Amino acid sequence: MSLRDHARIARRWLAWPASELLLLSGILLAAIGGFAFAWLAGEVMEGETRRFDATLLMLFRTPGHPDDPIGPRWVEEMARDVTALGSGVVLTVVTLAVIGYLLLSRKRGAALLVALSVGGGALLSTALKFGFDRPRPDLVPHAVTVYTASFPSGHAMLSAATFLTLGALLMRVAARRRLKGYVMALAVLATVLVGTSRVYLGVHWPTDVLAGWCAGAAWALLCWVVALRLQRAGQVETPTDRAPD
Repeated sequence: MSLRDHARIARRWLAWPASELLLLSGILLAAIGGFAFAWLAGEVMEGETRRFDATLLMLFRTPGHPDDPIGPRWVEEMARDVTALGSGVVLTVVTLAVIGYLLLSRKRGAALLVALSVGGGALLSTALKFGFDRPRPDLVPHAVTVYTASFPSGHAMLSAATFLTLGALLMRVAARRRLKGYVMALAVLATVLVGTSRVYLGVHWPTDVLAGWCAGAAWALLCWVVALRLQRAGQVETPTDRAPD
């Protein structure tokens, strides 16, 4: 292919509307997240990640004392507080608060979209846990009580799906790029902290959390792409639409 052909392809790409490029980027990133999750799942099921998981998990423990997380006692208490941000109760309360705000603003389509996005992510997480049924870590004591299977991390997946979805919603309200970046940075930070706390507390293998992040981010991106399509079609209100009097 000649240089002229490359230049022609580049001009066609740059001539695409920004909205179409956003949609294609969202679909591409969602596909990457899905493939990453599938690859991790395959490696986990074949037992290829056992050494990696064990090594990284023990980095969060005092050498020679697997029952003692690194750091002073207040760090462990802080980790419990952080991990609660990804619990079903907290995420449900946050989601219901946002849905209530949208309903009061007479944005029923947006409220339904948020409910389906978060609720669908929860159902997908539960189905994946039942499907893989991976045991919880057995190398260290669990610092919090757990009831379900280990793979993927529900806290990591649901915090990614919820926080990133709500972050994308708030980004469309913010007028400046600096504010948009700030909102999304907070959503990503909360997601990372929740997932890391699960490994620190000994209730998840690191690959459980990585897979949860991949699946949750892919789900949030798919929901975002659907939201953009529906908003362009006028079936879902944008956050900046004025509610009727």
